[in-house]
Amino acid sequence: MREVDTTPDGAAGGVAGYGAVARLFHWVIALLVLVQIPVGIAMVSQPLSRFSDPLFIAHKGSGAVLLTLVIARVAWRLTHRPPPMPDFVPQREQRIATATHVALYLLLLVMVVSGYVRTVGDAYPIEILDALGVPPLMPYAPRVAAIALVVHQFSVVVLVALIAAHVSAVLRHHLIDGHPILDRMWPPFGRT
Repeated sequence: MREVDTTPDGAAGGVAGYGAVARLFHWVIALLVLVQIPVGIAMVSQPLSRFSDPLFIAHKGSGAVLLTLVIARVAWRLTHRPPPMPDFVPQREQRIATATHVALYLLLLVMVVSGYVRTVGDAYPIEILDALGVPPLMPYAPRVAAIALVVHQFSVVVLVALIAAHVSAVLRHHLIDGHPILDRMWPPFGRT
């Protein structure tokens, strides 16, 4: 049940790091979210309307991949305990960090599920799932889809705010306080 990377690469500066699988989930999902948000904004922007079809297809396809990865990541996290917080992080900040991580997981789930419900509930295709032969998991439900759209948009705004707080806290510890906290979740490939 423990996933603490104690290799020199994963525990730089004496800080216990996450294992390679958790790191890979973290960075792949982070990159997908960083792509999804601007694509989601661009696809509904009037000046970019001539690109809206390919942007919608890309957003829905990446969303399906993100949904799978988020579910897998949550399952991984529930079965693999994270490394303990370093001693230099005060107890209050540890509680805030734990609450923030839980909220990030929940918001990621809400965001991807509401995006799926909005799309399928309005009977729009998700081309990548259609190509894989995955049928819609719900019937046409435009009222539910309308609610899901509001939930999806709201969850993205809250997710961005939490990500900003999370990144700010990590950078403060790492760059200002000089603590090697970033080493706990550095990507699972070598650093130069």
